Amino acid sequence: MQSLLKISNLSRSFKHVSGLWTSYEKLAYGPVSFTLDKGQTLAIVGESGAGKSALVRTITGLLEPSSGEIHLKGQPILSLTSQQRCSSIRMIFQDPSSSLNPKMTVGKILNAPLQLNTDFDAEKRDLRIKETLKLVGLLPDYLAFYPNMLSSVQKHQVAIARAMILNPDIIIVDEILATLDISLRFKIVNLLLKIQKIKGTSYIFIAHSMHLIRHMSDHIVVLHAGKIVEKGSASIICDSPQHEQTKFLLLSHEPDYRK
Repeated sequence: MQSLLKISNLSRSFKHVSGLWTSYEKLAYGPVSFTLDKGQTLAIVGESGAGKSALVRTITGLLEPSSGEIHLKGQPILSLTSQQRCSSIRMIFQDPSSSLNPKMTVGKILNAPLQLNTDFDAEKRDLRIKETLKLVGLLPDYLAFYPNMLSSVQKHQVAIARAMILNPDIIIVDEILATLDISLRFKIVNLLLKIQKIKGTSYIFIAHSMHLIRHMSDHIVVLHAGKIVEKGSASIICDSPQHEQTKFLLLSHEPDYRK
């Protein structure tokens, strides 16, 4: 069966100026290779500076790769239009308080991606917005609300709705649980799992903490200094980690871990 997303020998370097006339290339990550299937969740874990952000920014198209290939449903991703890519891969940013425009109502926030990426008329956009709001557990009343009128969880629900509004194949979830306490984290995780069950959405979950990773992930990729040091099923990696960095991450975030 063909993978939904295939990453092959992908790498990214940045040019650093070290003097008036000299510069050098610094590797952000790579080469890395992995796949993601429909309806699956892949967690990419690693400490700050491991290369996670640069990697997912490359997948979304915000960065160009220095080398390697990305295939989405068997097609080179560079062959897709920006509209096709935007509709297929969406991202939920870490802090909804800063990623939601404070001057726009929830209705306008959700309407914007539809206006930019579809040919829906106003009636069809309104229907999709209300369906998506229901999917994330919010009433139509919230369409008139501004972000500062929402609770932390409601802001996360709106951010998820904005990511889901185009019915994407893949959603990249960037550390969105970091600003929530433990009980609210479980609420958001369970919402994401419910959406996955209903829509068959695939997730790439970015984290430096192993907390909840096993609960919601099918596979894990461990990044360290830009390299994949371990990858495999979530249960195997959490129960029998092989690399020292994986063990360190588990020990750092799972106090009862003893292996």
